[in-house]
Amino acid sequence: MSCSESGSDDVPVGAQGDLASRTLVLESKRFYLDVKENQRGRFIKVAEISADGRKNQILMTFSTAALFSQNLVKFIDFYEECNKLDPDNLKQGELKSEVMYKDDKKYHMDLKENARGRFLKVSETFTRGYSRFQVFIPADGMREFQQNLGELIDEYDNGDAEEAIFGPQNKHLRIENKNFYFDIKKNQQGRYMTIS
Repeated sequence: MSCSESGSDDVPVGAQGDLASRTLVLESKRFYLDVKENQRGRFIKVAEISADGRKNQILMTFSTAALFSQNLVKFIDFYEECNKLDPDNLKQGELKSEVMYKDDKKYHMDLKENARGRFLKVSETFTRGYSRFQVFIPADGMREFQQNLGELIDEYDNGDAEEAIFGPQNKHLRIENKNFYFDIKKNQQGRYMTIS
């Protein structure tokens, strides 16, 4: 599809340790990529600070961040093949999108265009509720963002990311007015499935 066509995991809470942090300045925004760790494991916090001081953030486990990073490479390739932005002929909408399902969360990746330019909107939504968190990455900064994220994953991943991508995936099923969640988990004794 060309540009001219239409086109976490349980998030660890109460972080106990900061392992690494990167700061990126993309256009008029500052982004922080923080690797954190608590009793439930390691995770990445992505925070966006806009020029007026507003802060948005999303949290991802390493397995989600690895999948996000892989998808981000596809978005970068797509974006680099797009026609140049024409202010007189804006698409005013979505150019490419992807949805990732991880445990009880959904992550939306939407490459969009509006009067201010092209950007990647990344949203984190809880399937058991309606909370939605999002960050907006300028399209021209996606490569630098992905490069830094990839380096953090390579350096701090403790092996769960690859296993989560190629291992069993969690499922959600809705029957009539009920939601059923089938979660594959792992502890010291091995793998197990929870049904809620």
